[in-house]
Amino acid sequence: MVVLAASICTKGGKAVVSRQFRDMTRTRIESLLASFPKLIPTNSQHTSVETEEVRYVYQPLEDLYILLITNKASNILQDIETLHLFARVVADMCRSVDEREILKNSFELLGAFDEVVSLGYREQVNMMQVRSILEMESHEEKIQDIIARNKEAEAKEELKRRAKQLEMQRREQQKRSGGGGGGGNSYLGGGVSGYSSIPQQRFEAPDRVPSPAASSNRAPAFKGSGMKLGSKKTKQAELLDALGGEGYEDSAPSTPTPREIATPKDPRGGIPEVKAESIHVIVKEQISMTLLREGGVQSMELKGDMNLQITDASQSKIKILLAPPAVDFGADMQFKQHPKVARFGEDRVIVLADPSRGFPVGQSIAVLRWRYVGKDESYVPLSINCWPSPSNDGTCEVNIEYELENENVTLHDVLISIPLPSGSYPTVASHTGEWSLNPSSHSLDWSTALITPESRSGSLEFTVGGVDAGAFFPVKVSFVGQGSIAGVSPLTVNAVDGGEEESFSKDELVTTDSYIVV
Repeated sequence: MVVLAASICTKGGKAVVSRQFRDMTRTRIESLLASFPKLIPTNSQHTSVETEEVRYVYQPLEDLYILLITNKASNILQDIETLHLFARVVADMCRSVDEREILKNSFELLGAFDEVVSLGYREQVNMMQVRSILEMESHEEKIQDIIARNKEAEAKEELKRRAKQLEMQRREQQKRSGGGGGGGNSYLGGGVSGYSSIPQQRFEAPDRVPSPAASSNRAPAFKGSGMKLGSKKTKQAELLDALGGEGYEDSAPSTPTPREIATPKDPRGGIPEVKAESIHVIVKEQISMTLLREGGVQSMELKGDMNLQITDASQSKIKILLAPPAVDFGADMQFKQHPKVARFGEDRVIVLADPSRGFPVGQSIAVLRWRYVGKDESYVPLSINCWPSPSNDGTCEVNIEYELENENVTLHDVLISIPLPSGSYPTVASHTGEWSLNPSSHSLDWSTALITPESRSGSLEFTVGGVDAGAFFPVKVSFVGQGSIAGVSPLTVNAVDGGEEESFSKDELVTTDSYIVV
């Protein structure tokens, strides 16, 4: 097997990048690439084409071709295997397979090509080994880095220790000088040392007149108030700066910068605020669920409450008729009404037990609560199917998909987080929505802005190093839903006495407490 060149070209035969493994002129390789598209037969399913001199083994990459130019005596099966490895290298190093991205990563691609083929012959390497070689990680280098960091930490500790010793010596000198009356030649005077002495009261006899020499040696009288705490940079600070600036650390807690202050997450996600009318109904639900990777529910708990807020006293005497549930939970769904609300039954009406009285005005009151605990799979709002498939080359292909099961809710800001094996990074082949790497948890975060009954499903496919299928679990899911999983939603609001229908507004919100696949 002899590979003459590995190239990525446009469908018109223009070279994007090309690596020659045998002596070939640029004119020769450009001529071979320019004639390649004309040789491909129409509607052909083959992956190779031959001329009198060379053989082309190719594979489409969206709007480009990746191809190997070999001699005709080369083993076609080995050439196809080598071509697939080249294609995986390109997909691993480029986020998208287009001409601009190929040119941006051309240097790294050519380096990877040289690791796969040397002097025209295939090296016995797989994708994991190529990635490891390109990263150039060295165990010895890591050990040297650790040793260097330890030496740096020891040097800093030594600087702190020496700074403390100097500070203690300075204080001892200050005490001794203060006890001796603070003469003009004191260590703490205004001389070369730079430390100013603390002003002290001195008593001298009236007939004692200092000599001119003593007066010239004495430090000048203070015009200010002596040393001040919190002044500008003192001599002590300058000394510590000379020692590396780490002699002392302020013991007072520092004020966090804006980056250190966590921004609270918006509980509504992408759901817009609802303009409240004089009769406003708020339905909130929270779901906790653990799904099994093989299918089925390990545990499920749904809690919800309905709050009524009335701002117009003339509309306080009302009754609320709820819509029939889209999902029948049966006797497993437990309802509890406010003590002053009539018993909630099959008629699904919320009204005060004493119809002559009205609901409180100007405050939000919880009129109904419900709870469900069970394992019925038919009540799952969003199903997740994560399917890792280990390969023989040390990698694992992961296919994951979601599907909306409850058409009574619309999901916003859906985030599915898939853990990744330690030290491995994914190559995404196809996806709906958006994806990103989360370095803090070393996971792949797959996000979808909106899931509706019209666009109810999506999928993601990626390849990553590792053969342990359990490393991709637990899969964590979070979302904010609009609607009610239990189907508790106001249908109409009527006056109790005349039965006249009243206008109202409603706000229905679903949040996740814990939603995982194990």
